Amino acid sequence: MFPKPPRAAWCYPALVRRYVIGSVVLAIAAAAGAVVYMLYAADREYVRLIAAGDQAVNADQPFQALEAYSGAIAVRPEAMLAHLKRGMVYRSRGELVEALRDLRRAAELDPMATRPTELLGDTHMSLQRYEQAATRYQDYLDIDDRSARVWYKLGLAQYRAGHSARAISSLERALALEEGLAEVHLLRGLCLRDAGKLPAARLALEAATRHAPGLVASREALADLYQVLGEQPRAIDQLEALAALDPNHHERLVALGLAHARSRRFEAAVLALSRAVERFPDKAEVYAALGAVWLEAATIRNDREALDKAVEALSTAAGHSDVTSEALTDLARALLLAGKPLEAERVLRQAIERLPVHPDAFLHLADLARRSHRTLEARDALVRYATLVGDAHSLASVATQIAAHSIALGDATTALRWIERADDGGITPELTSLRERAERIRAAAVATSPIP
Repeated sequence: MFPKPPRAAWCYPALVRRYVIGSVVLAIAAAAGAVVYMLYAADREYVRLIAAGDQAVNADQPFQALEAYSGAIAVRPEAMLAHLKRGMVYRSRGELVEALRDLRRAAELDPMATRPTELLGDTHMSLQRYEQAATRYQDYLDIDDRSARVWYKLGLAQYRAGHSARAISSLERALALEEGLAEVHLLRGLCLRDAGKLPAARLALEAATRHAPGLVASREALADLYQVLGEQPRAIDQLEALAALDPNHHERLVALGLAHARSRRFEAAVLALSRAVERFPDKAEVYAALGAVWLEAATIRNDREALDKAVEALSTAAGHSDVTSEALTDLARALLLAGKPLEAERVLRQAIERLPVHPDAFLHLADLARRSHRTLEARDALVRYATLVGDAHSLASVATQIAAHSIALGDATTALRWIERADDGGITPELTSLRERAERIRAAAVATSPIP
């Protein structure tokens, strides 16, 4: 028999296998440990960068915040939060296209997260993309329909996109969740007003004012609506409240004064506008409004003292660089009533050079030209008036005058064209006579024209 080999030699292959297996296990464990460590380190770095970005935002350091959040995205590109936070910083800086990119990515990474979706809607609203904004807000509400705030935003987007009926429905959903939201009542009132439902609009706007007495926009809308409904005293109440709420804007006192004047409450109008003059002596508009009120009072009451005060106030307005064409036209009217036609014409020529031109300036200029027998100038001024007002007013009377001036100038073609315009107001004996005269002038012109 052969001798038995030594034990060590006999078990060598088994030992080798065990060694190899152990080495592989150790290598796998080391690799797994390395991966775990790398993930742990990445998580720590991600958390650190997010915290650094948040700290920069709180310190109003947007560049540092963007850098930190960008670093976080580089570490964990699949993390929704970093995209959301960077998008919010871009949005706060007005970089809306960049904000949209990040917010879209955040919404894609977590479709059930409502915050990115809402901010996407807000960003589209800032870009005046109202249809897209409405879509995003609807996406939010498909996830969670219990937010009155987002129902309001949806209604606002729909209103601005021109869908008032849809907006009303969305706003009513918002009010069902939270009835005391003044902004929702206000927007619903505007939607109802635009839909021609004025009594319902009035109730909605009154509710907005009741829930938020200091909400300027609701009082403005309510004042306008009261005037449309012919409730002038209520409109004046709202304008007085606006003047008290917003004392640093002269427009409030001007609106109040002119509202009093429309109600023939001239003393109250003058009182309000005198306060405006005292508080805002550098504003041409307050002198112009005061002069217009005095001029109206002078015209109705045939009051020479009121007329003098009108000329004084309007002349002061005319001395300001920002005087309007309307104020200059009012001054010319006052000067005409005061028997100063030459001064009035000088002011009217200034009025027609000031943009936007008040159409009545051409009417008064045409009248002055007619009185001085400047027929061509009178006709041209009336034509410019008609061009400015277009179809906003009936032009039968003006067209008749243009036709008459054209006949006086021997211009039958122009006369007949304007007679056709004047026919819109009905055929009158004057128009019939003008047509006959124009036809005779045209026939005479044909008879005397050389035969080719």
